[in-house]
Amino acid sequence: MASPALSIVLAGGSGFLGSHLRTALRSRGHQVTSLVRREAGGPDESTWDPYAGQVDRTLVRTADVVVNLAGSPTLGNPHSKKWARQLRESRVTTTALLAETIAEADRPPAFLAGNGISYYGDHGDAVLTEAADTRGHALLTDVTREWQAAADPAVAAGSRVCVLRTAPVMDRRAAPLQQLRLLFRTGLGGRLGKGRQYMPMISLRDWVGGVVHLAEHADASGAFNLCLPQAPTNAEFTKALAAACHRPAVVPVPAAAIRLAGGEMSSELLGSLNVRPEALLASGYVFADADLDSMLTTALAARD
Repeated sequence: MASPALSIVLAGGSGFLGSHLRTALRSRGHQVTSLVRREAGGPDESTWDPYAGQVDRTLVRTADVVVNLAGSPTLGNPHSKKWARQLRESRVTTTALLAETIAEADRPPAFLAGNGISYYGDHGDAVLTEAADTRGHALLTDVTREWQAAADPAVAAGSRVCVLRTAPVMDRRAAPLQQLRLLFRTGLGGRLGKGRQYMPMISLRDWVGGVVHLAEHADASGAFNLCLPQAPTNAEFTKALAAACHRPAVVPVPAAAIRLAGGEMSSELLGSLNVRPEALLASGYVFADADLDSMLTTALAARD
């Protein structure tokens, strides 16, 4: 049964994920207005300046669903304090402004608040559902905690809030698979450290499908892990990607080298997150790419 047409406000719609989500939402008959940091180019755009607290409050308050994917790139110089500050501020500031605006509405719209799987921190082999705790003080773990807390005004106002704890989205057209594919095709790919750490991930079409599903299902709220039903270990992923690229992957990258080069981001490569999308599955979402091999097949076959 088709979902009724929704009025959706989308922040971060110019990015890789946002542009694909916008296209999918519109293809299903929803009206999508993108928040942009420039002069609006038409009726489907609205100018905002989150750092100045400026947004069309009427537009946000009267929407059915507000989606925030805004944020500076996670790829950058891990030794740069400026990059780390922008990483944090871009996510917390945009989320806070939208959450506070939503809270002003007589009937608050739903809020799909972007977030990351790094929220949990390194848990070793333990299976992590949305009920798991958050541990440690790795950079992205701290950022995701503040990012989620910034949505609290919308929660307190009674908005249907879905926290999108997103795993790395695998697609050959974008990071991280874009770079990994090139590395593995040259025969330079290898496991990271001992390779025992769990690394959650998801295909682009399942990430888009999952977010569309949450936008359309009025009974869905809370935190949602957007990741494969079973997270592979780094060694399993390395073996599968090498096979898909028809290249060997026999030279591991020492953990010490990763810590030296990766700085505050090294924990994202060496930490273990055995995450499951329990809440998403319970809400009725059916994965198109439910295992590592099918996810890689889809991701590597992607075309513009």
